[in-house]
Amino acid sequence: MYRTLKLEIRGAIATVTLNRPDTRNAIATPQDCHDLAAALMRAHEDRDINAVILTGAGKSFCAGGDLKSIREGTGIGPQSPPDATRANYRRGVHAAIRALAEVEVATVAAINGHAMGLGLDIAVLCDIRICGQSTKMASNFVKVGIIPGDGGAWILTNAIGATRAAELVLTGDTIDAEEALRIGLVTRIAPDDKLMDEARAMAERIAVNPPRALRLAKRLLREAQHSRLHDVLELSAAFQALAHETGDHKEAVDAFSNKRTPKFTGG
Repeated sequence: MYRTLKLEIRGAIATVTLNRPDTRNAIATPQDCHDLAAALMRAHEDRDINAVILTGAGKSFCAGGDLKSIREGTGIGPQSPPDATRANYRRGVHAAIRALAEVEVATVAAINGHAMGLGLDIAVLCDIRICGQSTKMASNFVKVGIIPGDGGAWILTNAIGATRAAELVLTGDTIDAEEALRIGLVTRIAPDDKLMDEARAMAERIAVNPPRALRLAKRLLREAQHSRLHDVLELSAAFQALAHETGDHKEAVDAFSNKRTPKFTGG
């Protein structure tokens, strides 16, 4: 079904694995982007999925855009004339970015090896980010004479603030796992051989919660990134009104009152 990634569903958790290890999972074509968007939307539409783990096959998470295809004008980058390049970004790279931003299922990035350029921004758009101890990261667009055409200026600024985002984008420097943790790009570091175990444990902690409440909470977190407090309060009241009517809320209250473990059904 997917040419450049693998989708595995186990219980309430979907694992999406970028699967071009021979190129360090570089994104080469608009189809690569469409595959990622389609896998995320598959999880979004499946009411039995509560969390998604995003990772890369082999030794890297994602090396960013595939420079060979960009140089040849056959990939996600330049076309002729410039208007065609703009359209190429919008239908390719931006489709994947929008899917990551819009998916209502909680996302956990398991960042192995290198996460560069577009690869870094894909990881940072995930709600929770765990990296391996040998991970290297960079917003290295300027190193090859371009800018973050994938929305990275917004993505990084929202994640770590304007000043730290500026340092990463304007220097193009590569940072290690410890620095990524210090500045808030990741939430924790795992031994390389335990990375997927850590990511799955995190996904399981999320997935045991009521599905409808999880999706509403995820949407609220996304909207809060660019809204005024007044607007977030209004949206919170509306979402809470929906949550109070769910069967899982009533089950949670009853289980708490009777000192038993709740059984959530998504109702």
